[in-house]
Amino acid sequence: MSLRQRVLGAVRERMRADPPSLRLAFWDGERFDFVPAPAVTIAIHDAAVLRRLALGDMSSLGNAYVRGDLTVEGAVRDVLHVGLKIADGVGHSRLVQRLAPLAARIPGRHSRRRDAENVAIHYDVSNEFYALWLEGEMIYSCAYFGDGTETIDVAQKRKLDHICRKLRLRPGDRLLDIGCGWGGLLRWAAMHYGVTGVGVTLSREQHDYACARIAAEGLADRIEVRLQDYRDVEDPEGFDRIVSVGMYEHVGIRNLGTYFSGMARLLRPGGIALNHGITAGDPNGHATGPAGGDFIDRYVFPGGEIPHLSRVVYEVSKAGLEVTDVEDLRPHYARTLSRWVERLEANAEAAQAAAGMQRYRIWRMYMAGMGYAFDRGWLRLAQVVAYKPESDVAMAARPWTREALYGGDAEATESAPDWS
Repeated sequence: MSLRQRVLGAVRERMRADPPSLRLAFWDGERFDFVPAPAVTIAIHDAAVLRRLALGDMSSLGNAYVRGDLTVEGAVRDVLHVGLKIADGVGHSRLVQRLAPLAARIPGRHSRRRDAENVAIHYDVSNEFYALWLEGEMIYSCAYFGDGTETIDVAQKRKLDHICRKLRLRPGDRLLDIGCGWGGLLRWAAMHYGVTGVGVTLSREQHDYACARIAAEGLADRIEVRLQDYRDVEDPEGFDRIVSVGMYEHVGIRNLGTYFSGMARLLRPGGIALNHGITAGDPNGHATGPAGGDFIDRYVFPGGEIPHLSRVVYEVSKAGLEVTDVEDLRPHYARTLSRWVERLEANAEAAQAAAGMQRYRIWRMYMAGMGYAFDRGWLRLAQVVAYKPESDVAMAARPWTREALYGGDAEATESAPDWS
């Protein structure tokens, strides 16, 4: 029996109560099964991978996976279960827990140039790649399910309506969409709620796609998409409504004050703002660094940082906006990511042709890991609605109840009491 077999045998004995459904396959043809007929096979094609791990270089796992020095066979959810089980078995569950979060190790620099470069790395991959697993409106954010069984197409349209209802959009309202992506929400609001407006993005590919689709759908006289940093938006007219979906994760924790103050500055008195974004499950999550965050920061979301919900509410309030509604959509994002992974895997060959094998590997494991993190509560998703006061003494009017969100009377609003 080889030394490798003896060492792995000792590990298996330690995990005998609940062994992982795993086969390890090595570059020299040797195999080791932790259980009969394992569901997952991890193949190590280069001895250097084991040498780096032996030296404690855990980040080398992600790098080896991306390069193809380490490959994985099996359903991606089984892969994650195996990873967690192994980590628990060797006493390092925190290591795998940190695969998905984008929590910042040290708050990073977020210059306009750096943010534009980071956005390009994530979004300027290939519109064709994203179209393979997003739905028809090209919405790259948490969907909103009724009972969890809907297709991603149905759930994303439900989300668009849910946001529009929270914003209480009416014909003629002027809407600003910060980080508008491929323009799906802005187009939906124009077509179904009669608004006019502006969207901004730093992604050239998103901008070009959105402009082309706006023109094709005959909306160019009502909405526009600009290639612009959120800090550079200036508009003397102001906006009745401002929305930002899945964007503030790119802003940086130190810049949250600038971000929300900008919203308040551009919002007309009595206007409504909605921020939809990922939050840390642990109140201290943004202060400590994830081991897996090196992989995320290098290959997926360079510069990404997420705060706890308490920090978001604080910064919104500090900007002078009145927080009126907070909704947690954590289960919805877990289901969204599951649907995306299913679609990506079903279109594996086309995805690899559109963006390359490495990109396919990265996104497959990244989205599955994020979904697992939402399942476990390590990450959460919050929609925060805030109103801008009419004046220093008068708060903004709003509906008395949430009934308007679900098809009720959207017009009934709070009015000032009669003290006479």
